[in-house]
Amino acid sequence: MARITLNKSALTRAGRQLQVFQRFRPSLDMKRRQLLAERAAARKQLAEFEGALEKNNLSVADNVPMLSASGLDLRQLVKVSGVDLDEENVMGVRLPVLRDISIEVQAYGLLSKPHWVDRLVEYLREILALKVRIQVQSQRLKHLDRAVQVITQRVNLFDKVLIPNTRATIKRIQLHLADVERAAVVRAKLAKAKREREQ
Repeated sequence: MARITLNKSALTRAGRQLQVFQRFRPSLDMKRRQLLAERAAARKQLAEFEGALEKNNLSVADNVPMLSASGLDLRQLVKVSGVDLDEENVMGVRLPVLRDISIEVQAYGLLSKPHWVDRLVEYLREILALKVRIQVQSQRLKHLDRAVQVITQRVNLFDKVLIPNTRATIKRIQLHLADVERAAVVRAKLAKAKREREQ
C-alpha cells in the first residue's frame, strides 16, 4: 500500500477522488441493472425456445407415430444450409443476433415415400430452426452472464474498496491535521506563557 502524505493537498486530492467515485458509481449501478434486465429477458426467451422445441418434439411423437416403425432413412432429409448472424451492442456488450436461418430440404419422391413425410419435413424444419435459435440465445446469455459478473465486480470494487478506503484516508488526514493544529495551538500558548514569565 502506498504511503499516504498527511497534508492539506493530499486531503484535497482524496476529497476530489471521493467525489469522482461517488459520481461514477450510480452510472455503473444503472448499467448493472440494465444488464440484469437484459439477461432476464434473454433467459425468458431461451426458456420459450426450449418450450417450443419440447412441444414440437411431442407433436412429432403424437402426429407421426409411424416414424418409429417405418425403418426409413430420413437423416439427411432436412439440414441447415446457412445461418445469418449479426451483432448488437447492448450497454457495451456485443451480443449475437440471429437474422435468418436457411434450411434445405433434400428432394424426395412423393410417390416413393409415405404421405406423412411431408408433415414430418415441416416439423423437422421447425425443430432445426429452434435448435439454431437456442444455440444463438445460449451464446447471448453467456455473454450477458459474463458482462453482469464484470459489472458487479466493478460496483463492488467501488462500494467495498475504493469509496470506504478513500473515506478512511480523508478521516485519517483530517485527524492528523487536527492534531497538528492542536499541537501548534498548545505550543503557541506555552511560548506565550514562557514569554510572560520572562517579562
